[in-house]
Amino acid sequence: MLAAAQRLRRSTDFAAAVRGGRRAGRGAVVVHLAMPVTADPSTPTLPEPARDTSADQSSVPSRAGFVVSKAVGNAVTRNRVRRRLRALVRERLTALPAGSTLVVRALPAAAQASYPRLATDLDAAIAVARSPRERRSR
Repeated sequence: MLAAAQRLRRSTDFAAAVRGGRRAGRGAVVVHLAMPVTADPSTPTLPEPARDTSADQSSVPSRAGFVVSKAVGNAVTRNRVRRRLRALVRERLTALPAGSTLVVRALPAAAQASYPRLATDLDAAIAVARSPRERRSR
């Protein structure tokens, strides 16, 4: 089980991660990853605030939420998929930057997927979502 501070609960948190994050789909899962905003050292910054916010930012844990729709299967199947994904994400959440938000959406193929296949798909999707965007040439 994820700690309460690491879980997404409100629909606004899910919406913010889905709208503002990077999306990557691999196999049986689609991952939406919203990384925390970091200041670019090459851009000019405003004067320092009166209090140090970097300590506040580093103490914010990474959070995760899960979307498993009825298309995946009946309630027993959906809960089994959600439990598997929760266990997999718990192991990988510490590798994400502090303050990041991860939403994992299970596709219908997740119902028949084995635990190792879900792990492989999740790892690949997170890796793609974390990589910087490449500009497409026209």
